[in-house]
Amino acid sequence: MFVKVCGLATPADIDVAAEAGADAVGLVISGTSVRGLDRDTAVRLAAHARAHTPAHVLSVLVVNDTPAADAAALARALDVDALQLHGRYDRDDFTAAARVFPRLWRATSLKERPDTRVGAYGEEVLLLDSPRAGSGARWDLSLLDTARPEGTWLLAGGLAPGNVAEAIDRARPWGVDVSSGVESAPGVKDHALIRDFVAAARAADADARGVVRPSR
Repeated sequence: MFVKVCGLATPADIDVAAEAGADAVGLVISGTSVRGLDRDTAVRLAAHARAHTPAHVLSVLVVNDTPAADAAALARALDVDALQLHGRYDRDDFTAAARVFPRLWRATSLKERPDTRVGAYGEEVLLLDSPRAGSGARWDLSLLDTARPEGTWLLAGGLAPGNVAEAIDRARPWGVDVSSGVESAPGVKDHALIRDFVAAARAADADARGVVRPSR
């Protein structure tokens, strides 16, 4: 089970997520999100992620209101591992971004009636989120019964330590993404909740695969 912790705002957030076993850390640049970073902070955090997390932990720049080509140039400048275009970016946007920065993730909601084939826009990962990204609102997972992706796709939207196991069992994603569900206040990450979330996702994945975990 791939686990991404998004909306990180401090070096300590990044350190805790990596130490807890997260596979990816997300840095948001957005004029509409409480988790949006200014460029200087994003530069510092991206550099910290490169220097202080294991090589397998991906750094992901997340944008929702930056022109795709500009976002790609920023991702290249920050030297992150992937760029997540979140929201109403179309195929032309992905084509423009890919000319500058090839490792793209696509994030959308089923409300937009998207193409749910992973790679349909040239992306390597697809993320399905709540219609109100970052709101912490859960969405009707039964919608996946007729639109379930296959391959490398992440489930997001209203996930938290207490419900991620149920969501994994219901949706059967390749991975999960969390942001508001591990916060003590909007934009403020709770390190204990980050640890709890990663542990719960890992445990749910082990249960789904029938893995027997040693007792304490």
